[in-house]
Amino acid sequence: MSRPGRLAVGVLGAGRVGAVLGAALRRAGHEVVGATGVSEESRDRIDALLPGVPVVEPDALVRQADLVLLTVPDDSIHAVTAGLASLGAWRAGQIVVHTSGRYGTEALADATAAGALPLAIHPAMTFTGTSLDLDRLTDAVFAVSAPAPVLPIAQALVVEMGGEPLVIEDSARPAYHAALVHGANHVVTAVTQAGAQLARIGVEEPGRVLGPLVHASVEGALADAPGAVASLTGPVVRGDAGTVAAHLAALAGQVEMLHAYRAMARATADLALSGGRIGPAAYADIIATLGVDT
Repeated sequence: MSRPGRLAVGVLGAGRVGAVLGAALRRAGHEVVGATGVSEESRDRIDALLPGVPVVEPDALVRQADLVLLTVPDDSIHAVTAGLASLGAWRAGQIVVHTSGRYGTEALADATAAGALPLAIHPAMTFTGTSLDLDRLTDAVFAVSAPAPVLPIAQALVVEMGGEPLVIEDSARPAYHAALVHGANHVVTAVTQAGAQLARIGVEEPGRVLGPLVHASVEGALADAPGAVASLTGPVVRGDAGTVAAHLAALAGQVEMLHAYRAMARATADLALSGGRIGPAAYADIIATLGVDT
């Protein structure tokens, strides 16, 4: 017997996020009535995470769903929504959810014009597109944005999937997403560059060398956030301009890493100065040593 309040869910875009969130809603008792998937990877993902769910065309999917998970790439949200509107697929009272961190509900304007209820729900985690993600949803934070009358729906869906809703205004979503990208994706870039540099000098397992240091640094920064000044270590915080100069010389042949090192060292110096970890004179020496990127 179906429970009250259960929704017919359509997954429009069975990528890593869509298939997992569809499976999470199914686990919560909703019925996934269909999914779209063009690539072999998407169809395999549907078979693995949403067994028995038919693969259907987008307009047919939207017409039969009470809740549409519009889990397509960010730059496709407007076009897909508009295209479905031109076909008359959206209907009044239907819930449509996109999972972009960048956009708010304005990205769903064409569906909203047809009377659909727009929700922007972004899980602040990375996805493998496997069943492992279902357990990782538990206690994950989801940024939710929606018009005030339907905001409780977005919050309830997140709770049903095991997450914790965090309300973000539409206008603040680009800043929110930039923070996540800078704090997560750019850390991966820095670690990758550091690992490559160790490999260049003959270190066979760079991850073993970097692991304890990186984990401790990230954990300390998270514990101290948003200030994190207490977690700063290294030559910049010590005002050791000589060591910074030696680093620049060692990286002279690695243009991309050299640019990244200079930019992050300047940002570290600014943070150290504002937090009282370094004095004006030492700060000036560091900045002068870093020089100007060419």
